[in-house]
Amino acid sequence: MHLTSARRALVVTAALGLALASAPAVAQPQATASANAPVKVSLTVKGPDGRLFKGKIKTKGHDVTTATGGTHRCDGTNGGANPSAVPTPTAALDDAARKRHFTWDGTWYASFDDFSVDTIKNVSGGGVAYWNIAVNGTSIPVGGCQFKLSAGDKVAFTWTAF
Repeated sequence: MHLTSARRALVVTAALGLALASAPAVAQPQATASANAPVKVSLTVKGPDGRLFKGKIKTKGHDVTTATGGTHRCDGTNGGANPSAVPTPTAALDDAARKRHFTWDGTWYASFDDFSVDTIKNVSGGGVAYWNIAVNGTSIPVGGCQFKLSAGDKVAFTWTAF
């Protein structure tokens, strides 16, 4: 069990490190003062046995609280990714969970200034999988609290085996 936990932590750390290392390659234009205006996105959560959630969510960047990770900002300014607050995928997941009454949990990694999503609707990676985050069909190159969402984006959290 300890080996599985250590392996999972190593893989998550490596994945977040790689994502953050590529962040400058995807620099986005300067945000405007109204960048954190709520946007409507389509959110899908796919577990190992099929779809767990699908719906449209209105979201903006905000503080997020998880049982494991505590309360931290999740507004696109994480890791210096954006100069001002913007809507993000993890904030969208959090809004969907609160509005549609399901749970999710994530570990906070201070070194990455971001959450790693561990469990959605009681489905965990369990050391053999992780929750991949994609926007418009492409895995995001940074953490879920760092990527800027736009109105109409299609956000997917997909349980993905290692």
